[in-house]
Amino acid sequence: MTDVSSSHVAVVGGGPAGLMAAEQLRQAGLAVDIYDAMGSVGRKFLLAGKGGLNLTHGEPFADFVGRYGEQATQVGAWLRDFDAEALRAWARGLGVETFVGSSGRVFPVDLKAAPLLRRWVRRLHADGVRFHMHHRWRGWRKDGALRFDTPDGERTVAPAATVLALGGGSWPQLGSDGAWMDVLAAAGVATVPLEPANCGFERAWSDHLVSRFAGAPLKSVVVHWQDADGKLRQRQGECVISRYGLEGSLVYAIGPALRRQIRERGEATLQLDLAPGYDVDALATRLAAPRGKHSVGDWLRRRAGLDAAKCALVFEVADKATLGDAVRLAALVKALPLSFVAPRPVAEAISTAGGVAWPALDDNLMLRDRPGVFCAGEMLDWEAPTGGYLLTACFASGRRAGRGAAAWLQATSGQLPA
Repeated sequence: MTDVSSSHVAVVGGGPAGLMAAEQLRQAGLAVDIYDAMGSVGRKFLLAGKGGLNLTHGEPFADFVGRYGEQATQVGAWLRDFDAEALRAWARGLGVETFVGSSGRVFPVDLKAAPLLRRWVRRLHADGVRFHMHHRWRGWRKDGALRFDTPDGERTVAPAATVLALGGGSWPQLGSDGAWMDVLAAAGVATVPLEPANCGFERAWSDHLVSRFAGAPLKSVVVHWQDADGKLRQRQGECVISRYGLEGSLVYAIGPALRRQIRERGEATLQLDLAPGYDVDALATRLAAPRGKHSVGDWLRRRAGLDAAKCALVFEVADKATLGDAVRLAALVKALPLSFVAPRPVAEAISTAGGVAWPALDDNLMLRDRPGVFCAGEMLDWEAPTGGYLLTACFASGRRAGRGAAAWLQATSGQLPA
């Protein structure tokens, strides 16, 4: 089926970035159509809220922006227009109150994603936004019209402007499969290869460790690593032993550094401080006390406060001589070296790095070589750790792209379409 639409703006992708772009466009008086490959919008958003929707974070703005690493300047520009407080106020406008948890993370009072999404979609419908499900974008025709695969065959749409908000490459079963990368590359748009972000990293454990401790948390540990400038960094938090290596928030937070080391050296290394409550000399003194009939593992539990999972990591790395020397054992507990050979696959990651390259975009997120086509959300080349940072930037980028598209249409036509 071929159908040339008279809609003014097409938003391709119904995640937070696409929905926010549509909201801004509709507020500017434009007719808006949302197209999504799935049967309903916000699939990944709902998954993110399954264990409690972490909408944003309550830390100071400068610290917040710093979470975006190498892309802090670009993402910071969006956040200056729509920061964490603005996002909370927006949610309040939907009747969803939020609170700041003890970790600084911000959640809806009911902790759920579904009520917020339902209210938002209902409001967009009421405002006149049109939704088209089971429309998978396949690129452009030669005349610039958008091509979609639908259950009824191919459909083409010719909007006045387009916002692409197609997500990254993680969780492809929810619609974000990264297939658009090939489409944009074929159209000459500069892209950066997608990489897994907020993911686990692989190392080969012993069968014993995997059989007994896969899934065990490592609480209150400090990780030490080297950043891109060779500076030693450290961070406290929690992670989890998995059958393939390590995963969890502490590992996710340093993922960019680990990926860089793997690219440059073939492996990444870090050191885990398993007993941050003791300095190395005090710990050595405690471990040097007469052990009597206690096993080394029992002694580590009693004198260093290590649980069974931490003890297992020590035994995984230590040789016999180290286990018998209090000074060397204390040094190992305080800086347990671990190496990793690869991140987990993109399809398993919470999010992805890479995507549309920054030089391909102007400040309003319009593709420089395709006037009238804007990009938003995770399909852009940025990343952030978990903790509300991913969602906040997706909302903020959608707002920037939607407003940018409205401004571009006004500038090119002289007035906003009715």
